[in-house]
Amino acid sequence: MTDYFQEDEILGKAYDARLMKRLLKYVKPYRHYIIIAIILNIITAGLEPVRPYLTKIAVDNYISVGDWRGLLNIIILIFLSLLLQALITYAMTYATQYMGQRTLFDLRIEIFEHLQQLALKFFDKTPVGRLVTRVTNDVESLSELFSSGIVMIFSDVFIIIWIFAFMMIMDLNLALVTLSVIPVLVYSTFLFRKKVRQNYRDIRFHLARLNSYMQEHIVGMSVVQVFNKRNEEFNKFKEINRNYRDVNIQSILYYAIFYPAVELISAIAVGLIIWYGGGQVIQNQISLGVLFAFIQYTEMFFRPVRDLAEKYNILQTGMASSERIFKLLDNKTFISDPQNPIQLNNIKGKVEFQNVWFAYNDEDYVLQDISFVINAGETVAIVGATGAGKSSIVNLLLRFYDVNKGKILIDNIDISKIRQEDLRKNIALVLQDVFLFSGAIKSNISLWNDEIPFEKIVEASQIVGADQFIEKLPRQFDEEVKERGATLSLGQKQLISFARALAYDPKILILDEATASIDTESEQMIQKAISKLLKGRTSIVIAHRLSTIKNADKILVIHKGKIRELGTHYELLALRGIYYRLYQLQYKEQEVSV
Repeated sequence: MTDYFQEDEILGKAYDARLMKRLLKYVKPYRHYIIIAIILNIITAGLEPVRPYLTKIAVDNYISVGDWRGLLNIIILIFLSLLLQALITYAMTYATQYMGQRTLFDLRIEIFEHLQQLALKFFDKTPVGRLVTRVTNDVESLSELFSSGIVMIFSDVFIIIWIFAFMMIMDLNLALVTLSVIPVLVYSTFLFRKKVRQNYRDIRFHLARLNSYMQEHIVGMSVVQVFNKRNEEFNKFKEINRNYRDVNIQSILYYAIFYPAVELISAIAVGLIIWYGGGQVIQNQISLGVLFAFIQYTEMFFRPVRDLAEKYNILQTGMASSERIFKLLDNKTFISDPQNPIQLNNIKGKVEFQNVWFAYNDEDYVLQDISFVINAGETVAIVGATGAGKSSIVNLLLRFYDVNKGKILIDNIDISKIRQEDLRKNIALVLQDVFLFSGAIKSNISLWNDEIPFEKIVEASQIVGADQFIEKLPRQFDEEVKERGATLSLGQKQLISFARALAYDPKILILDEATASIDTESEQMIQKAISKLLKGRTSIVIAHRLSTIKNADKILVIHKGKIRELGTHYELLALRGIYYRLYQLQYKEQEVSV
């Protein structure tokens, strides 16, 4: 468990210049919004301490002498300063939010584009939930950093500077008395930051556990229910949820201590001002208006200090999220296209493997010295036990992975010298585990390809027999497919995947256990359609049911990563080898089931 969530424990520095420099590259196209926001920040920060100064003037120059007209003018000035500050704050907020959302839009696009380019080897080892978190939660954390963090930190700092300036100008001694509590405030903030930093680490860790557990058990809900594991899994979730709750309560406790502590220090500062400043007023050293202004300045001063503590948390969250995002973007697990690719036009469909070796991990080879030729228009079946390497052959042909040794040729051209897009547009793959996207049935067949007309979608569906159940649906081809095709049977989903493959009219068709999930009646219908469609098209059929591949031009028998037998159905039966034993075993299973 610890290893799995280790990446989500990344904490790093509260501020990392290297990460910030990379983040600012995304902000650069919208830098004029930041410039505008900073200028507005300086102005609005300057307006903040103007009001206490106006209060001083009101008390000393008008209230003390009973000048109501002059007091009315000061009130109007205070109101106008508030109105102006509100308008500037609105413009500043709009600029920062607009800049932040545009930046996050660009970042999400880059992350998604990067994910689409990564090789399947990366996805084999990376949980989906973690990747979804990168595009959603981590990017959203940066939203606060851009809109409420970076620019607003300037606002708080400018307010503190302006307040210092006004206090020093008005009365240096009283300003020094006010600032005497700063060392206590700095120490309290340092202690709070240290505790919150560790607590933030714990929150991220337990949140990652909670999200992963939820995702895994919602996807596997049928298994949980059928094996009556609900109570056991509920107790495990309860414990994970309790741990997450406890660290959040601890975080609340730290804030509950820090904010009152700041208020207490602020109250002490006010007390010192009243004690010292009041004596100065009695001695006629300063005016009553100055005392009033300093009390207001003190209250103003501690508000941005509290805000800076919150901004620290936002900054830390943003740095941690950006580190995880950039770790993903820096991953270079790519299948590279050649610099000078060979064009693949009007292919005939000849496929050849020459002494191919392949391993998913180091030198643990799942394919060893594989060599065979499939002539254009031939149908070749590949059989073997689970884990023999059948699907690996398909993965290599589609360049989901690259070979360790040897070559794979299409029409005598090495596929490593062909662009992946050109290669794959000539090959269609139908898997046992069909994936359907949310959307209409017609969209799942065409995959939103505008070059495939609706008539071709209907024709492909009719050929494989999918039209028989589609036309019974309320909206037929416009019927919405729920997530992963939850409202369709396995057989119906498989028929849609057949129609999808045929609508693209590929030169090479690969069926990877494609009829394994279909009932006998549907399988017979599909086999009749496929027997017509395979003519003139190179076809590779990976089959578990040997009865479905009797008519293949040749059959490859893979055992422990090597080709052990090669021939037609009847030739292999005559050998009385591996294929014969597999066939006999299935034949007996069929007799028992009958």
